[in-house]
Amino acid sequence: QLQLVESGGGLVQPGGSLRLSCAASGFTLDYYVITWFRQVPGKEREGLSCISSSDGRTYYADSVKGRFTISRDTAKDTVYEHTVYLQMHSLKADDSAVYYCAALPLGRRTHWGIPALYDYWGQGTQVTVSS
Repeated sequence: QLQLVESGGGLVQPGGSLRLSCAASGFTLDYYVITWFRQVPGKEREGLSCISSSDGRTYYADSVKGRFTISRDTAKDTVYEHTVYLQMHSLKADDSAVYYCAALPLGRRTHWGIPALYDYWGQGTQVTVSS
């Protein structure tokens, strides 16, 4: 069974950094991409960054390009267990949101930023940027 679990959220001051983790299990990353989204109340879920392990490509939304980095912890990988990180720097109040990771079949990766295409989601982790 495909499962995604986020962790690492919390309270951070403006300008600070935080690293989120997505523990993915039950599937191989050869056939899926992993994407980080975030959502604030009253707004649509926003695609932030996607990693395609099959070809090593990463994708970023303009709103986070240069501040956020997505990566995969290959040292921890097994065939059906994976860890994907979202390293966030220079955080701003506008970055406060619930952050989710999600899995998308590889063939749809060109549309990685569209949340409606995803069938598998984690439960989310809250990030609050405040002094």
